[in-house]
Amino acid sequence: MGTNQKSRYCVPDQFDNLDKHTQWGIDFIERYAKFVKERLDIEQTYAKQLRNLVKKYCPKRSKEEEPRFTSCLSFYSVLNELNDYAGQREVVAEEMTHKVYGELMRYSQDFKAERKHHLQEGRKAQQHLDHCWKQMDNSKRKFERESKEAEKSQITYDRLDNDLNATKSEVEKAKAQFYLRTHMADESKNEYAAQLQNFNGEQWKHFNNAIPHIFKNLQDMDERRTVKLGETYRSFAEAERRVIPIVSKCLEGMVSAAKAVDSRKDSIIVVESFKSGFDPPGDFPFEDFSQHLSRSGSDGTISSTPKVEREREAPAPRSDPKHPMSKTKNKLWLFGKKPKAPSLEDYSHLPPEQRRKRLQQRIDELGKELQKEIDQRDALNKMKDVYEKNPQMGDPISLQPKISETMCNMEKLRSELHKNETWLSEVEGKQSSRGDRRHSADNHHHTPQGRESPEGSYTDDTSQEHQTPQKRTTPPKPGPPNPDPHEFDDEFDDDDPLLVIGHCKALYSFDGQNEGTLVMADDEVLYIIEEDKGDGWTRARKQSGEEGYVPTSYVEITMEKNSKGS
Repeated sequence: MGTNQKSRYCVPDQFDNLDKHTQWGIDFIERYAKFVKERLDIEQTYAKQLRNLVKKYCPKRSKEEEPRFTSCLSFYSVLNELNDYAGQREVVAEEMTHKVYGELMRYSQDFKAERKHHLQEGRKAQQHLDHCWKQMDNSKRKFERESKEAEKSQITYDRLDNDLNATKSEVEKAKAQFYLRTHMADESKNEYAAQLQNFNGEQWKHFNNAIPHIFKNLQDMDERRTVKLGETYRSFAEAERRVIPIVSKCLEGMVSAAKAVDSRKDSIIVVESFKSGFDPPGDFPFEDFSQHLSRSGSDGTISSTPKVEREREAPAPRSDPKHPMSKTKNKLWLFGKKPKAPSLEDYSHLPPEQRRKRLQQRIDELGKELQKEIDQRDALNKMKDVYEKNPQMGDPISLQPKISETMCNMEKLRSELHKNETWLSEVEGKQSSRGDRRHSADNHHHTPQGRESPEGSYTDDTSQEHQTPQKRTTPPKPGPPNPDPHEFDDEFDDDDPLLVIGHCKALYSFDGQNEGTLVMADDEVLYIIEEDKGDGWTRARKQSGEEGYVPTSYVEITMEKNSKGS
C-alpha cells in the first residue's frame, strides 16, 4: 500500500499544475485581446483625428474665390487623399474588432467552459478513487479489529476449558462467543479481500484509462489555444495588409499632387492676375527755351489699351473610388446532442425497501436530466431572441430544430418521471399498509396463523409446528436485486425495531451475497419480523441483531402467539 498511497497523491499535484497552466492560457488570451482592443482604439482615434484635421484645413470659401495656383490645388488633393486614408484606418479598426477581438472573446468563453469540464472530470475521477480507497481501508481496519476480538475470545475459551473450577455453562458460553467472533472475522476477511480487489481494479483504470484520457483532452485543448492565437496573429496582420493597396493609392495620389505643382504656371497666373493693361509711357520731348529759335512741339499721349481678359483654369476633377471590404459572419454557438434517456424498469423483482430506494434514485436522476433539458431550452430561446434582434449574428430559424428536439426530450423525461413516481407511490402505499397490519396484529395478539411450508403455503396443523422437515434438494430462490454497496449501510435504519411475530428454522444454507439479504446457515434458527407478502422473501433477524431478507422456501416458519419485540 505504500507505493499505491504515494502514487495517489501525485495526480492532484499534476492537476494543480495543469489548472495553473490552463488558467495562465486564459489570462494570456485575455491579455492579447486587451492589446488588440487598445490597438483598434488607437486606429479609431487616429482616423477620427485625421478626419478632423482634414476638415480643419479644407477651404471654407467657394471655389470661385479660391486661388487657382497649382500648389494650392495639390494641397487640396493631399487633403482628399488623407481623408481617404483615414477611412482605411477605420476599415482596419473594424476588421480587428470582428475578426480578432470578437473572435478572441468568443474563444475565451469556450476555452473556459471546456477547461472547467475537463478539470471537473479529473476531480471526479480522483474523488472516486479516494472513495474506493476509504472503503478498502475501512474494511481492512474492520478485519483487523475482528481478528483481534477472535483471538481474545479464543484465549478466553482456552482458559475456561482448562480451568477445572469453571462451570460447563461458562465453557459453552465462551465456546459460542469464540465461534461467533471467528465467523465475524472470516466475514470481515472476505469483505476486505473484495474491497481490496475492487480498489486495485479501480486504481488501474484510474491511472491507465481515466487520467491519461483527461490529460490528453487538456493537452489537445491547450494546443488548440496555441493554434487559435497564431490564427488571430495572422488576422491581426491581414487586417492591416488588406488596406495596403488602397493606402498605396492614397499615397500615390499625394505624390501625383506634388508633381502637379508648376511654378511657371503659378507665375503666369500671378502675372495675368496683376498686369495693368496699359502701354508703357513714351519718351519725353526736348523743349528748346531759346526765344529766337522757332519751336515745333510734339504732344506725348498715352493710349490706353483694353485689359486682357484673365484666363481661368478649372482644376481637373479626381475620382478615386474606395474598395469596400468584405465582412464575414461568425457562427456564435453550437450545442452538442443530448444522450437519450435510458430505459426504465419498475424493479418489481426486488424486495419492497430496495425497490423503493431504486425507484427514488431513478426519479432523482430523471429530475436532473429534465432540469438540464429545461436549461438548454432556455439557452436556445435566449439565443433565438438575440438572433432576431441582431440578424447579422445568425439565423433564428436555424435554432428551431434543436428547440423542437429539446421540447421532445422534455416530454419524454416527464412521462418517464410520472411513471416512476406512480410505481414509487404504489410501493410506499404497500409498505404503509403492511406496517398498519403488523401494528394491528401486535395490539390484538392474534392466534398463530400456522407455519409456512417451503413452497410458501400455510397450514393450520399445530402439531407440526416443532417438526423438522426432511432434507431435500435446494429449491430455486427468488431473483434478488443487483447489489449496490453504497445503499447497504442504511438499508434497515428504521426508527424503531420491528416486533418478532414468529421464528423459523433454516432448511438450507443461504449465502446472502445480494444487497439486503441475510446469511443463513443450515438448521439456524431466526426470528421472523415481517411475513412474506407474495414476493418470495421473508424478513428475519438473527440472534446477533442483524436483519435482512431470506428466501421463504428456504425456511420452516412457525408463527408464535403473544410474541414480543426484540
